Amino acid sequence: MTRSVQALAYARPSFLASTASGRLLGLETAGGLTPRGAEAHPRFFSGFLSSPQIAARGLLAVADVAAARYHQRPRPGSLDPVVTGNGDRLRFESFSGCGGVYARLDVLGEGLDGVETGHGTTNVDVNDPLREALSRMTGDDPMHLRVGPDEMAVSTLGGSVVEKKVPLPDRWLRGFAEAQVATAGFDLRAELTGTEAVRFLRSLPRSPGRGRAPLWVAQTGRALRPTTRPGAGSVCLPGPERLAALDRVLRFATGLRVYGPVPDGAAAPSAWEVTLPGMRLTLTLSPDASRGFSGEGGVLEALATDEAAEDAELVGVLLAWEPRIDPADLAEQAGLTADRVRAALTRLGTAGRVGYDVADAAYFHRELPYDADRVERHNPRLVSARRLVAEDAVMLDGDLATVVSGERRYRVRGTDGPLSCTCAWWADHRGRRGPCKHALAVRMVRRGMTAGAVA
Repeated sequence: MTRSVQALAYARPSFLASTASGRLLGLETAGGLTPRGAEAHPRFFSGFLSSPQIAARGLLAVADVAAARYHQRPRPGSLDPVVTGNGDRLRFESFSGCGGVYARLDVLGEGLDGVETGHGTTNVDVNDPLREALSRMTGDDPMHLRVGPDEMAVSTLGGSVVEKKVPLPDRWLRGFAEAQVATAGFDLRAELTGTEAVRFLRSLPRSPGRGRAPLWVAQTGRALRPTTRPGAGSVCLPGPERLAALDRVLRFATGLRVYGPVPDGAAAPSAWEVTLPGMRLTLTLSPDASRGFSGEGGVLEALATDEAAEDAELVGVLLAWEPRIDPADLAEQAGLTADRVRAALTRLGTAGRVGYDVADAAYFHRELPYDADRVERHNPRLVSARRLVAEDAVMLDGDLATVVSGERRYRVRGTDGPLSCTCAWWADHRGRRGPCKHALAVRMVRRGMTAGAVA
């Protein structure tokens, strides 16, 4: 697996301390981007939390996912959670080490005691002593939250005293983008009260079921009922043990919302959102506990067109750390169609520049330290498709195409919508995990991408 190392430099460790006026949770920041540009230690928030204990538990849940590998033996090192200030909220995000679970805690305006947040994205230090202190925290005494260095530290910082080096696998980066594409196609499928949510989540199996068929659930009245097969309105729950991080906040839950695509009989991703006073904690699961989001192929169509690259550059300039991105507004500002804007947002997602919030049914702006070109270079199907185009291996004949790959010839059929192919990938997945390399190469040629353009 291709990976790099990300160095996170903090001015000092994050901490939880008692003060004369209550508790202080100081979350230290590493380098990040803000409207003012790159900053070594950006400051996004300083104010009180409306529900301190719930926020502490939610942050622990996000850190739990960052440190977890749900189908592999644990390895040392995990990426500290990412925090984004969107002006009206703070979003804490993480991805599991195996790439199959995406977690996000949204601390909304009503959870921040009315104090406005800054704008930008950075990593926050969640170290072991802080985790232990947060897990021991009881009661709801006033707690001041500071995201970024305090005023005195701002004026005296002379260099970093805490540095973490963590692996940053390419499949992990691709997973962030694929999760965004998947959730953009979700609808609300079920909604439970807090009592029913606790009852259902605590009834789920907690041990991994190797080789077990995916579980499906459907709402019946006020409850969720498990079923062995998909039906109208049902949601796939692959690897229910992967929802364990929600246990951190269950006793504070006011409800549960479940999101997923229209069921088509195959295992599918899903999102599980626990609503809390002033906050939301959401876990998004890949279609199978044994595979992450990185191979789902939802971003390939957007990556395969030069038009989307140019549109993404234009749309990226118009992003303004908005908590809700309206594609229609962007289309009007950029002079593009709504479809081209959505393709541009997908491409921006591969660079970590936008995410998707299923509760708001809207994209949001953030800036992760990813290189979109690197994601493209290490996407196996995209690399192979570009090679086929460069080798003039695609021959068009109306709505049919022949692709020569090695000693074999593959037939690709269709012009609009998903293209079918005679290869094993299509036979196995039928377009559910994006196009195969042959269909992708045909799409490139039809869009006018010549061999010289990809050489």
